Amino acid sequence: MGVVAIVAAALLAVGAALAVVRVERGPSMLDRTIAFDVLTTILVGAIALEAAWSRRTESIPILVVLSLVGFVGSVVIARFAAVEPEGADAPGADGIPPVSPGEERAALGAERVGEERGGGE
Repeated sequence: MGVVAIVAAALLAVGAALAVVRVERGPSMLDRTIAFDVLTTILVGAIALEAAWSRRTESIPILVVLSLVGFVGSVVIARFAAVEPEGADAPGADGIPPVSPGEERAALGAERVGEERGGGE
């Protein structure tokens, strides 16, 4: 167990160092936020490694909370980082509501059935 823990700790340290470099260099804000998400994941891994090493379960609630914070943070960043078209290219800008892919497939299927029925007569 000792050798495995040392190797895992070394890998976590290397990953954390690389993530810190990415946070520092960027180049974009999205790169920095992803690097912070990676750092959160590495922190969860380090706490889990410590819990396994010391054979204690008191840190499991901390792991759960950190995992949830990392997940919610990633979802929020992804939501705000998503680029939505504006102006003339935006769906629904011409007054026609946007069509979902399922509705489009249903309309194409209805046209195909209509053509088959009309062509057979």
